[in-house]
Amino acid sequence: MKRQSQILTALFFSIIFLTGSGFTVVGHRGDPSKYPEETIQSDDSAFKSGADYVELDLHLSSDGVLVVSHDDDLFRVTHTHAIVSQNSWQTLSQLTYDNGEHVMTLDQLFKHYQNNPRAKFILETKIDHALDPSYELEDQIAATIAKYHMEKRVRIHSFSAASLFYFRRIMPDAYLILIVGSLKRINFSNLPQVNAVNVSSDLILNHSWLIHWLHLLGKEVFVWTEMDESPSLWNWLINKNIDGVVTNFPSTGFKYKLAKEGTEKYDIHRSGIYFGKRRTATTMNPYVRVKQKRFVNPGQKLDVMYGVRAHNQLYYQIANQTFISAEFVNLDLKPQDIAPYRDKQIIAKPQKSVAIYRYPENQFKTSKKLPANTLFKIQNFNGSPQSMWLYTSLGWVKASDILFYGFFDQASWQTYRLLPRMERYTNVALTPYQPLQAAQVRSWAKLFKVTTAITSKKAVH
Repeated sequence: MKRQSQILTALFFSIIFLTGSGFTVVGHRGDPSKYPEETIQSDDSAFKSGADYVELDLHLSSDGVLVVSHDDDLFRVTHTHAIVSQNSWQTLSQLTYDNGEHVMTLDQLFKHYQNNPRAKFILETKIDHALDPSYELEDQIAATIAKYHMEKRVRIHSFSAASLFYFRRIMPDAYLILIVGSLKRINFSNLPQVNAVNVSSDLILNHSWLIHWLHLLGKEVFVWTEMDESPSLWNWLINKNIDGVVTNFPSTGFKYKLAKEGTEKYDIHRSGIYFGKRRTATTMNPYVRVKQKRFVNPGQKLDVMYGVRAHNQLYYQIANQTFISAEFVNLDLKPQDIAPYRDKQIIAKPQKSVAIYRYPENQFKTSKKLPANTLFKIQNFNGSPQSMWLYTSLGWVKASDILFYGFFDQASWQTYRLLPRMERYTNVALTPYQPLQAAQVRSWAKLFKVTTAITSKKAVH
């Protein structure tokens, strides 16, 4: 009897460990902070950054083709006004994103990832059955999932309870998630039909009991929000017993997932480039950092096997017993991506407080700020074309926070125009910056004092 009690206790705590450690990371529309949303490039980046699933949205074209798009009007992502439901697939297929990819169908997506078992998807049905009584969208999704045998690699979520109820009827074993933004939508009519609830972070913030209550009912809890890389938001989330996070920053979600699991080493297996300015010695391990007589040279291509966090810093393993700091190793940037910005200077945007970071990650924000009206040379780069980090003599800053300075000759603009449109930063200083000379400052200060004194005397009389 005692042994049986011990076994039950051990089982209880093992269940707590399994349900309380880690969570599922869902890349919201792929990896939209780096690449155009809902493209293969964006989806690939999300999976490579550690996402377990990629979330995508589906509409029907006028001729009944499943189109991958969040918006019904494609103007925001293709710069062309085209309503999906009012255009044929032949017309829509001509439209391109900023990275050159064409708008795609669910069939094309599944065909691309069919032989990659790690690629899994959460599909959102963009439909309101109060306005559209047809269930053609759901029927087409079910048929396409069956065609590519994706039943075990697809989950379906929706704001439409009617859509999910229909899926439960035509796909009894499907994993279904109800998206909610208010408590009114969580009721005993909806809950029996779904496996999980995707709850807005505001709802959990205001009703802390909700996660525990849904778990008691046997439902997993996902959280969605306008996710950013705020450490306070992520720390708050991972200390809740959530089952998944839907985020625009899958690499950040993956880091916090590892932190919650207590994992220090994880697979990467990607090629990279060392962007450091001088050769650097590698170490045998990142825990006791003893330099080896092995070096990595500027511009050298690297096969990054694993990532390891030690001493609150990320290291990459590039060979057996060979590690290097990840600070100047780029997995997403190529030399051509930074060519127009190399050797340029930056200046803080007017009236903007520009934070300085120890490393190119949001978790390493310092209390220091980039001085205003001061030019700094760009010494290095990290990040991705759409979300670039710049290294200065004071530390790392975000490219979106500054003005690029030095595009004043034809050669610079020519290199800039060679970039794909999505990689062209528009925060460029178009006129030369003229710093005040010390003599001018003293002269103006003296003039100001004299003017103030005269004005004061007039006021007295």
